[in-house]
Amino acid sequence: MNDFLVLPTGALAASSLAIARSSVSRPILDHSIRSFLFARLLADHEDSLDDAEYDEDLLFAAAVMHDLGLGKQATGEARFEVEGADLAAAVLRQHGVAERDVDRVWEAIALHASVGIAHRRGLLTSLTHRGVFADTGRYTEGLADGLRQEVLDAYPKPAEDRSIANAIVAHASRSDAAAPPGSLGFELLRQHREAERT
Repeated sequence: MNDFLVLPTGALAASSLAIARSSVSRPILDHSIRSFLFARLLADHEDSLDDAEYDEDLLFAAAVMHDLGLGKQATGEARFEVEGADLAAAVLRQHGVAERDVDRVWEAIALHASVGIAHRRGLLTSLTHRGVFADTGRYTEGLADGLRQEVLDAYPKPAEDRSIANAIVAHASRSDAAAPPGSLGFELLRQHREAERT
């Protein structure tokens, strides 16, 4: 296995992966791991690995737990990004992570779907956001095709998989608070309802 595919170890990494594994579907878990690997590759390409703000443990926690709001522990009482951020923050606090860093991970998860905002909110939030969207085919500049394919080979993406979009719609349909106007959940739910009417 190529070194860049090796996931972080340690108690926080193990707990982050365990809660994601127990909460979300396998396709969403694999998407979360790919998001971390793409974020790490982007950081390497941009020479950010030695940046004082780069923290691989926090990046792994943010990326792997960014979709907890779509999982079994989410209550549907807030948009999925915020629910996921709250759930992840609880994991970090259990491991004694400093509040400043808990807040950084919370922000990275809460803003991971916020195009036009996340990339301006510091290295951790930017890398989390761009790693997530690199897995959808955006922000791929700097990701060599060979390395991208190695990630996809290690954590395959099913063809035409809609598990994330379907999970967002399911979450958004649980309450008005889960899909406030302007949110990704609101928009995907609107599209889903329109498609059902046609």
